[in-house]
Amino acid sequence: MADLKLTLVVACALVDADKRVLIAQRPEGKALAGLWEFPGGKCEPGERPEHSLIRELHEELGIEVAEPCLAPLTFASYAYETFHLLMPLYICRRWEGMVTAREGQNLAWVRANKLRDYPMPPADIPLIPHLIDLLM
Repeated sequence: MADLKLTLVVACALVDADKRVLIAQRPEGKALAGLWEFPGGKCEPGERPEHSLIRELHEELGIEVAEPCLAPLTFASYAYETFHLLMPLYICRRWEGMVTAREGQNLAWVRANKLRDYPMPPADIPLIPHLIDLLM
């Protein structure tokens, strides 16, 4: 097996007052288009994961998140065909602003036990039981 490039991506389970989790549908033209995922994105070189997540949540959803409001929950480690993904998942229950789809993506607030009803990338699927344990 050839060495795969390690890609660090951060993700966030935004949890509202009703204990629902926000997921976003990957838009057409992107890899894995149409699948649902937790908001987040790639870490830039030299960027701490928490700072990446704060930046991505602002860019994608228009919200402001303070670093102390991000709590690490679990992570995914998954070998795609051309790269290996390492993805820490943070929980966030407090943010400033209204969640808005700033990149044309569909958004859905979903109960943790219904996340399996939405097709997700393979790396996201193992994160679901951790969210069910936490929120149900």
